[in-house]
Amino acid sequence: SKWNKIEHRLFSCITQNWRGKPLTSHEVIVNLIASTTTTTGLKVKAELDTTAYPKGIKVTDEELAQVNLEKNDFHGEWNYTISPRNR
Repeated sequence: SKWNKIEHRLFSCITQNWRGKPLTSHEVIVNLIASTTTTTGLKVKAELDTTAYPKGIKVTDEELAQVNLEKNDFHGEWNYTISPRNR
């Protein structure tokens, strides 16, 4: 998410780290991301998720209504918090 402060700080460093390097495989991409650090000492941990996820799962309107979603005042259509359901 571009609004996640840590992710936002690291994204520019990640793109600078792989600038000009051919992204020829998943291994190359993960290694370039994982080797990124910031000048303030933040380090990236990255690993490839090879899990096969099912495609075409449909979420019903009823299921979506059960999600505890709180829209942010600033662009709530993009920025929101999903919290666990109260049991």
